[in-house]
Amino acid sequence: MKRAVIVANGGANVASLRFALGRIGVEPEVSANPRVIRAATHVFLPGVGAAQDAMRRLAAAGLWDVIPRLTQPVLGICLGMQLLYAWSEEQETACLGVFPGLVRRLERAPGVAVPHIGWNRLRTVRAHSLIEGIEPGEFAYFVHGFAAARGPETLAVCEHGAEFAAVVSRENFHGAQFHPERSAKAGARLLANFMALNGWN
Repeated sequence: MKRAVIVANGGANVASLRFALGRIGVEPEVSANPRVIRAATHVFLPGVGAAQDAMRRLAAAGLWDVIPRLTQPVLGICLGMQLLYAWSEEQETACLGVFPGLVRRLERAPGVAVPHIGWNRLRTVRAHSLIEGIEPGEFAYFVHGFAAARGPETLAVCEHGAEFAAVVSRENFHGAQFHPERSAKAGARLLANFMALNGWN
């Protein structure tokens, strides 16, 4: 039996993520129990707030070492995606290290507000089943002040003053810097594509 689990890590977006998944026929469990998470077929790692606080919660739940060793599809969302990288400039925080590289603060510039809040366009840089059906230039909804640079794991980018990674994938680990649960058509498609990984459908 297939089981989707949202990691309970203090994210205020858990309710909206559950609702968005429900719209595509998925009823996830919310848990911080390592046993439950290991047994899931698909794992969501959401997050809002500060990287250091989120990593402390993962460590307190015994998940710091569990998540990087998961073999099923994992989707990090917003801060959850950033936690998959090695390091965040936000409070100089060591993260999960699934993806190499740093998460850096977005730079302010004339006409460029930080944090980056609102709708912005996605640009595909590498084809992948996770973003299949998301049209070039389609809009997604962002709320973040930090981001990772484009790297070999990047599937799509966005630009807010400078280019940053918007969707990433490496083996069974995936990430969306935007909030798919608030991103209308593009978000619903990404969630459905993620759930189709590993033979959900």
